[in-house]
Amino acid sequence: METWKTMTLSDVCYISSSKRIFAKEYQSSGIPFYRGKEIIEKHNGISISNKLFISSERYEEIKNKFGVPLEGDILLTSVGTLGIPWLVDKEKFYFKDGNLTWLRNNELITPRFLYYWLITSQAQNQINSKCIGSTQKALTIEILKKFYITFPDIKTQKKITSIIESIELKIDNNRKINKNLEEQAQAIFKSWFVDFEPFGGIQPSEMQFIPLQELCKVVTKGTTPTTLGKSFTSTGINFIKAESILDNHSIDSSKFAFIDEETNALLKRSVIKANDIVFTIAGTLGRFAMVDNSVLPANTNQAVAIIRPDETKVTPAYLYSFFIGNWHDEYYSKRIQQAVQANLSLTTIKSLPIAVLKNTTMNNYEKLVSPLFALMKNNEEENRRLSKLRDTLLPRLMSGELDVSNLDL
Repeated sequence: METWKTMTLSDVCYISSSKRIFAKEYQSSGIPFYRGKEIIEKHNGISISNKLFISSERYEEIKNKFGVPLEGDILLTSVGTLGIPWLVDKEKFYFKDGNLTWLRNNELITPRFLYYWLITSQAQNQINSKCIGSTQKALTIEILKKFYITFPDIKTQKKITSIIESIELKIDNNRKINKNLEEQAQAIFKSWFVDFEPFGGIQPSEMQFIPLQELCKVVTKGTTPTTLGKSFTSTGINFIKAESILDNHSIDSSKFAFIDEETNALLKRSVIKANDIVFTIAGTLGRFAMVDNSVLPANTNQAVAIIRPDETKVTPAYLYSFFIGNWHDEYYSKRIQQAVQANLSLTTIKSLPIAVLKNTTMNNYEKLVSPLFALMKNNEEENRRLSKLRDTLLPRLMSGELDVSNLDL
């Protein structure tokens, strides 16, 4: 087995930040500008939700005077949510000072090994123990420079990262396949319910528009256990929070909290079942997913609505397709309530008019979209398994517990 070295982070990479960009310099188009929020989205492989830009002229000025991140560099969130890394790709962008720290490796370490090391417990424990601030946690450049990193020679680093990369490549491919499947479902929905192509000119008036509530057995939301004097637990019943529901309509089990059986029984109104649609109604509005058995048993809080189709009236796939087709967007966006944070009431959720067709026609439509959703669910489940495998292997590989020196990669 190769000998591993321990050095400070400043020994293996150059650590810096960006030049100041003021809010007045933001533009509606140009060069993408990333803050911590966007880097977290990049890390999670999801689309940027709130796009900001700076001018090409300002970008070129900074690039020529000070340099900009290049492929293989790393940006690390350093205020608020700490220690989330993104390995920079080929895109052209700039980033916010203070929010993010810029790491550039030297010849002792590969970019991808450094990236994976940053998400290991060795790095995260240092982040949690050495950050400063009480109200808002922060990582300074000087603190990061003093972190200790243990690593092998370059050849072994490449062997380790190739194993993890192969898993992440499959995860990424599944995400791309699901994006394509979603676009297919959206195209089918548009042709049926916006362009009315299959009907030979049928008008919306010939459909029956029924409120969502009348097509469902349940439209409800959950409760935070602490309001009942109950605490979260380290294991137990999955508790799906708004942040567990991703933009790509999958459910991230790594963001679950947990409750015990007794608490779950007290919160029986919000026990989630297979084929329920979960929809975020507070904070980040409008994220949704269809639940399958892989995340059950599960419960949720008041930031998430549970929509349970009445299968004697519509199939789960039929109803889910209206959300995939963004049928709800305009209706709900006009009815958002503003308080401490934006939210949608259950009354609003329930009132969404759904276009219902005659049984035979509805069945024909459902046969088109249902296989697409089934494939998407299969890919999501495979990604959960692959993510679990990656998360199991990563600390063992990055600590040298698994010897890869004899692998021919």
